[in-house]
Amino acid sequence: MLLNRPRQLNALSGALMEELVAALQELDEEDAVRCIVLGGNERAFAAGADVAELAAGTPVSLYQDRRLEHWDAIRAVRTPLVAAVSGFCLGGGCELAMACDLIVASETAKFGQPEINLGVMPGAGGTQRLTRAVGKAVAMDMILSGRMLGAEEARDLGLVARVVAQEAWLDAAKRLAVEIAAKSAVSVRLAKEAIDEAFETPLSAGIELERRSFYLARASEDADEGLSAFVEKRKPEFRGR
Repeated sequence: MLLNRPRQLNALSGALMEELVAALQELDEEDAVRCIVLGGNERAFAAGADVAELAAGTPVSLYQDRRLEHWDAIRAVRTPLVAAVSGFCLGGGCELAMACDLIVASETAKFGQPEINLGVMPGAGGTQRLTRAVGKAVAMDMILSGRMLGAEEARDLGLVARVVAQEAWLDAAKRLAVEIAAKSAVSVRLAKEAIDEAFETPLSAGIELERRSFYLARASEDADEGLSAFVEKRKPEFRGR
């Protein structure tokens, strides 16, 4: 799935976000869909919010539109999401990439939260998810000064999972999605939920959730198939049950 506002560097307008959320929710309901790739184009994943819309809005209209809740809806998607990032990934674009589960970045990728340059600040999770990804010091630097991270630095700090050649930005993300899709959909979704919980709860509560999720995964038909296939030295055939 590719964002398609190339003249605006995929600026995230309200209409675009509504269409994106609707499409993701529809795919999330499809049993045959095991992993989703979200990308932009070579120049930009998304260069931020639609500034013209933001400038025209008021605090009340922004609240009533509930536009920022689109990011919550994206985080609620149970199917794993891989962000394929090339070029600019700024502001709301960076927040959108962080709302995905994994980021595969081209060596040309630039990540940042430059809202401070417009007299505002991140509002779709940037102060929270970026801090959890790169740590307080770097998040402070990026958000307060507007500094951008290159792909390699973003990977070294834990924001990005993989950095690839510029021409491979989308194909590499698709290959990763194929790898994930080949696993048990049951165990993948349970593992995704448990990892997300690691950032929301104390360690003891996270361990308890992980333990319950492990038992649930073991109760699946996919677990029986995967364990039997290992013993029988054959490739498993997971069915998502």
